[in-house]
Amino acid sequence: MSDTQVFRIWIKAPAEKIWTAITDPEWTAKYAYAAPQFYELKKGGRFYSTATDEMKAYSEANGWSLPEVIIDGEVLEAEPPRRLVQTWRMLMDPTAAAEPFTTLTYEIEDSAPGVCRVTITHHTPGAPATAAMIAGNTAADADGGGGWAWVLSDLKSLLETGKVLAEA
Repeated sequence: MSDTQVFRIWIKAPAEKIWTAITDPEWTAKYAYAAPQFYELKKGGRFYSTATDEMKAYSEANGWSLPEVIIDGEVLEAEPPRRLVQTWRMLMDPTAAAEPFTTLTYEIEDSAPGVCRVTITHHTPGAPATAAMIAGNTAADADGGGGWAWVLSDLKSLLETGKVLAEA
């Protein structure tokens, strides 16, 4: 698997709305894995995501513990509403948690009137478990989605229809 994965989608929404949906915990709790994400949108700022009650209940029912902070990292660049670069580390899975931080870049570009192209580039050198998860190549996909492609699809659905894929 490549150390760099690129995911791209076109969303009928203004860049500002997409940026807010990516960086605001009230929005991030609505789509994909529904875990709120928190950003200090400045160089060196903290990034983290917390486990939902549903995630905690699922992990307990399956006999494993889940940390309160499930993803963490640091903001490297924040240029609202166009570009966000951060480090990223998955803490939910012990194998991925033992891997080094990876680098995640969001780019939001105007594509056509009222349409933006959203590109996620995730660099994962030395992090094969993380690379497999974000690619959607794990057995857990049946329970929780399919990596970044699934996250972007759910974001698109929410912004364009007001509903996530599970509700559409």
